[in-house]
Amino acid sequence: MYKSITILFLMILSSSLSMGVMASSDYYENVEIEVISDNRGELRQYPVRSHGKKQRAYIAARDGERYSVRVRNRSGERIGVVIAVDGRNIISGKKSWLKRREAKYVLGPWETAEYEGWRTSRQRVNRFYFTDIGDSYADAWGDHSAMGVIAVAVYGEKHRKRHDYSMQKKRDGYSARGEAMRDSPGTGFGESEWSPSHKVRFKARKKPIFKKFIKYEWRRTLCRKGIIPRCGHRDGDYGNRFWPHEDWNDGFAPYPWGRGHRH
Repeated sequence: MYKSITILFLMILSSSLSMGVMASSDYYENVEIEVISDNRGELRQYPVRSHGKKQRAYIAARDGERYSVRVRNRSGERIGVVIAVDGRNIISGKKSWLKRREAKYVLGPWETAEYEGWRTSRQRVNRFYFTDIGDSYADAWGDHSAMGVIAVAVYGEKHRKRHDYSMQKKRDGYSARGEAMRDSPGTGFGESEWSPSHKVRFKARKKPIFKKFIKYEWRRTLCRKGIIPRCGHRDGDYGNRFWPHEDWNDGFAPYPWGRGHRH
């Protein structure tokens, strides 16, 4: 499978240097972001019109399905990626705004990595799985502000100076399961699995090169909205800070309260 995944814990404040050799537009082709089901493989994306340095797409989720976020760096430069699921940073568990100083994963040139869960320590993660909102990790913190969105911000690297802290993860696996469905899905805090890591140096540029937002919905919802062809009509989207209504056309994660420490 994939040899290494790297995450950044602590970022040093970046100064406003110019962008590197690679233009921002190149990253649309040189960085690929996919959602991978343990059972179905790569999930089909249904793109919607986007603005500026943003990409948006829908995918169809299945209740209880375990998944990971795959990032392919097809460039000769290292990149840092801030990843948020349901609005929560998948490393720290904190509410994310996709900022450069948040905890982030680091990929080397030509590297591909899969991020399979909420990181709870240097050695372990708890799996992602599609579930109803009430069983989701975000709901455990009372945060419904970006439900059903996998958000990724890609940052280029500045000149290496002083101390930046990150960690590296090796290939992992295994399981999680969902509860009964509601009208909208979320991502659960599944079973713990081994995920060793180590520190590397990385300093992000001030602004992301681009952002990608993947909105996952139950298939019946995508049919009702007309996203999946020939199975319904479109209607409006509900409010979501990572998936606003007007765009519809166009440290480690702590354990949820009451769930305790489990392996």
